[in-house]
Amino acid sequence: MKTRPVLSFITITFIITSLFAFIAPPAPVKFKVDSKASTLVWTGKKFTGQHTGTILLSSGEIATEGKAVKQGNFEIDVTSLTVTDIKDASSNAKLVGHLKNDDFFGVDQFPKASFVISSVTPKTGDEYTVKGKLTLKGITNDITFPAVIKNDGKKLTAVAKITVDRSKYNIKFKSPSFFENLGDGVIYDEFELDLNLVAHSQRGV
Repeated sequence: MKTRPVLSFITITFIITSLFAFIAPPAPVKFKVDSKASTLVWTGKKFTGQHTGTILLSSGEIATEGKAVKQGNFEIDVTSLTVTDIKDASSNAKLVGHLKNDDFFGVDQFPKASFVISSVTPKTGDEYTVKGKLTLKGITNDITFPAVIKNDGKKLTAVAKITVDRSKYNIKFKSPSFFENLGDGVIYDEFELDLNLVAHSQRGV
């Protein structure tokens, strides 16, 4: 007489387990970077001060499952580099030209840089730790930075301050990693990229 309730319990458990087993995970959604709405601002520091400017995030795509970022790849147009803190046109053009030549980014040979996401790990709320591979001047290094990422299903935004060590990309000009006794002529190895990224869902496109 006690067998039937036990069998009923087993049957119900099996049905519930089967239902959960067949529930599909969230479908992957791709987001395309809006290069016009996104901004990338660089800051380079030296002993006697600093310079700032912009550079264009020319393209990119992010893949998500639910609200979680799973993959992403981005291309940066290094030829678009500008200087924004020098108002004199001649001085501005001189610095831009220097940054684009072989002393720094060598844009004739390396017009593009790229970043590929390796992982995005949640911290608290909308805060995440992003790890990936940055390729600059044909050299690839791992890089890690914090980011605030928001995803409402239609639009994804990310705000991050990324620190890059130029010495790892063989950018030697007045670098303390390569030269001694630079005095007040030293240009520090680390420069910052302030990222404001906007991407739109391609669902149904």
